[in-house]
Amino acid sequence: MKLGRIQIGSDVAVVRIQNNLAAVLDLGAAGLTTLQDLLSSPDLERLAVELPTPGDAMKLDSLCWLPPIDQQEVWAAGVTYKRSQTARMEESEAAASCYDRVYTAARPEIFFKATPNRCSGHLGKLRIRTDATWNVPEPELALVISRVGKIVAYTIGNDMSSRDIEGDNPLYLPQAKVYNECCGLGPWVTLASAMPERSTIGIRLEIHRDGAQVFTGETGVSQMARNLEDLVSWLLRDNDMPNGAFLLTGTGIVPDSSFTLAPGDRVHISIDGIGTLSNVIVQG
Repeated sequence: MKLGRIQIGSDVAVVRIQNNLAAVLDLGAAGLTTLQDLLSSPDLERLAVELPTPGDAMKLDSLCWLPPIDQQEVWAAGVTYKRSQTARMEESEAAASCYDRVYTAARPEIFFKATPNRCSGHLGKLRIRTDATWNVPEPELALVISRVGKIVAYTIGNDMSSRDIEGDNPLYLPQAKVYNECCGLGPWVTLASAMPERSTIGIRLEIHRDGAQVFTGETGVSQMARNLEDLVSWLLRDNDMPNGAFLLTGTGIVPDSSFTLAPGDRVHISIDGIGTLSNVIVQG
């Protein structure tokens, strides 16, 4: 079962996606107002199936998709894949030992990534910082965490990163990671019960420029060095999430040092069980 947010005129609606069609849910029938409310409901699985759909089903490509986030914070984990460890050590000689140690340490790297207003949905814009020269997308499996700390769904995340800024000094990480249009989320969420077995989930990245593919890469959740529930437990230590949260779980696909994003690039991230999140890159 998949759930999403769409724009209809000046209104926001929550939809159920089945058989490549989307139907608007009557959340009011259950006393709910947002997707966030539904995702944190103890009756999520039942309501996702049973909520009435008063209108006709719509084709997915005819809709204006919003990121599937309301008031939640977005956090991210880093250096959870071997490829990410290697890339971080390459970009910052001074901090290489820090990235090397955190890969095997009990405590993971977890950092604040975005507020909802900094997130873009499917087909939306993602930004290159004005003061950065080396920019990459980071395709990541994103966990949707309810207000009681349960993983209730999954979506696709694009953790945009300015590698030259972070590489210059690891203390600049917030500036390399957090800015306007810095995080892609979507196109929708897939409920946890509908996802494939984790060890079989593949992640793929394609970048197109002027109609030609300029980068492609793939990895799988099986290549992660961290357990997803363990990442959630670290996130929630002394850190309440009354609205729930999104947690990006790190990337295993990192373009080499000769590649940087350019305005107009189209980034496509596909994850098994969810779909494809596509965004266009713009210059800040």
